[in-house]
Amino acid sequence: MGDKTNQIAFALEIIKLLAEKPYKREDLGSALSIFLEDQGKSIEDMDQKLSRTIKKLRDCGFDIRSAPNSPYELQHSNFPVLLAAEQREALAMAAYFLADMGFSAQASLILQIGNLAQPTQPSQVRVNFSPPVDYSEEHLETVVAKLQERFRQRRRYVIRYRSSSIQEQTWDLDRSELRLHNGVLYLFAHAPELSIRHHLTDRNRMLRVDRILSVGATSQTPWGILQFPSLQIRYRMSGSLSTYIPRRTHEQVIDRNLEAGFVEIAAQEDYVFGFRQRILQYGSNVRLLEPDWLVEQIAQELRKASQNYWSP
Repeated sequence: MGDKTNQIAFALEIIKLLAEKPYKREDLGSALSIFLEDQGKSIEDMDQKLSRTIKKLRDCGFDIRSAPNSPYELQHSNFPVLLAAEQREALAMAAYFLADMGFSAQASLILQIGNLAQPTQPSQVRVNFSPPVDYSEEHLETVVAKLQERFRQRRRYVIRYRSSSIQEQTWDLDRSELRLHNGVLYLFAHAPELSIRHHLTDRNRMLRVDRILSVGATSQTPWGILQFPSLQIRYRMSGSLSTYIPRRTHEQVIDRNLEAGFVEIAAQEDYVFGFRQRILQYGSNVRLLEPDWLVEQIAQELRKASQNYWSP
């Protein structure tokens, strides 16, 4: 019994390590040797133990890839997950959300993890993201995987991009991450070569992932910044929005006057265009206070909009 228990513990340790990241054979052997020494077990014949256990795990349905001069990599795990009814329902709802947002492959993986049938639409919730594409399509999955690798390497890289006007552009990018906004997946990145009109945030760009044609290899130049440039913006909400409570972590209330019916908020924004679009939807219930150049931009936009409602 004890020997079988030891074998199971050894196999579980291999799965746990490979679930964290790929391991070269020698590195995996070293990690397992430490594990056995901590258990007071022999580390003799480690290569044979490792090969034998990997074979048994594969026979049990664990997809562990390896090749000469390549690391062991866990591609798929069949380890059983025992869930309560509420947990199964939560996973099914998460899969439903992801599928509606265009991440059908990721939704299928969640269903597999929970051993769930294809979820029906929950009766208590409705989603309507209407994404432009299926982000599980092979080309987009490849693009996302390459982008994530660039994020880990933290070095400048180049992408080819097709704009909404069907013009192709080359973007030289620095600090980057993926952001999901209104059901659309974007690459949010700092373009260090762009000219600045008002503030360093002018170099922060939102690029739709489905319009990225290719992702180039990394250069030898490390990212010049580790945090996106941001701009402090101050604005006042009144009327029906005077009781507004900030939900975003980069916003804070600096003044609230219930008698006068307003709340003043300071926000640290890294994407001014996104803030501009959000603030315009509040109409007459918001007033931008600073910076001055952005106040003038919003004022011009509202003046143009008002002309649509005046008779000639």
